[in-house]
Order: sequence, then structure tokens, then C-alpha cells
Amino acid sequence: MNTFETAVIFRFDESIATAPAGVVSKQVMKNEKGNVTLFAFDEGEGLSEHSAPFDALVQIIEGNAQIIIAGKAFDLKAGENIIMPANIPHALKATKAFKMVLTMIKA
Repeated sequence: MNTFETAVIFRFDESIATAPAGVVSKQVMKNEKGNVTLFAFDEGEGLSEHSAPFDALVQIIEGNAQIIIAGKAFDLKAGENIIMPANIPHALKATKAFKMVLTMIKA
């Protein structure tokens, strides 16, 4: 299921807006094999520590984020990417308002 229109040019950075003191997400596409989700985090917002059963690729498209994987902090800025490994605890925090694309492949 695609939630973004197919065969149409778009820009991730223009497809979502940051909400004051909030986290916004938009599903780009999803099927039984995985999903792509667009997120916008206001400064200071984040996701608490959790894990997922599949590797997840994070692409920072705007702003700055700190991503903690297995207790190790990584500071990322626009244009940088990181893979969060399956079954390893991770968390995210906006050190500056940021937008990211999260891609998870299940099979």
C-alpha cells in the first residue's frame, strides 16, 4: 500500500512539517516486506529506547539528531545515514528540529 501518490515527483523535506513540541509521521509506502516512513521531530523531541525485529535505515534529510544504539551515541546531520541493527535497543532525540526517512525491510 502506498500512501504517497505513485508516478509523481516529490521531495521528502517538503512532504512533512514539524509540529511544535511534537513528532509527526507519514507513511510513504508499506507492504508485507517492509515500509518507508517519513518523520519530523521538533527540537528536544524523540523516541524512547526500544528495539525492532528488523534492521532499519535512517536517513537524516534536515536538521540534527542524536541516535543512541546499544548505549553508544551518534550525532547525525542532514545528508548522513545510519543503520539501526535488529533486536538492539535504540533511541532518537532531536538536538535541532529534524526530518528523517526510516526504511525497514522485513524480508
